[in-house]
Amino acid sequence: MYDGGILISLLTDFLLHYAVKKIHVHRWPMDSPMWSDSIKKELDDSINKNPNKKTVILKENEIQIENFKFKSLKKIGITVPFFKKECTLIFEGKFESFFAHVHVTIKSENYVDVFTELTSWKNRFFSNDP
Repeated sequence: MYDGGILISLLTDFLLHYAVKKIHVHRWPMDSPMWSDSIKKELDDSINKNPNKKTVILKENEIQIENFKFKSLKKIGITVPFFKKECTLIFEGKFESFFAHVHVTIKSENYVDVFTELTSWKNRFFSNDP
């Protein structure tokens, strides 16, 4: 275990858990239904503009960020930027009936371990995703 991350992998249950400060959720694709002002405010208050650490839980086929459950995940990308001790998870998904594009930046001294965990999760559950 390392700062903030927990990996639990049993026979059928899979769970990755992180405490993350930097997350951004926005509507995507642009031709998807507009978000109401109340949804935008809720996302901003709990995720986008919240300076505190947010709980991110990755399961087999969904990602939960605070009270938002993202399903129908696709276009999952995992990167390690140059000269930074962090790993970024980027994906498209749906919460409720809304489409979104999400950036989750996990800062950690063990960012390579985070990258390995996220890559293993993607390869295991989303092997057909490009």
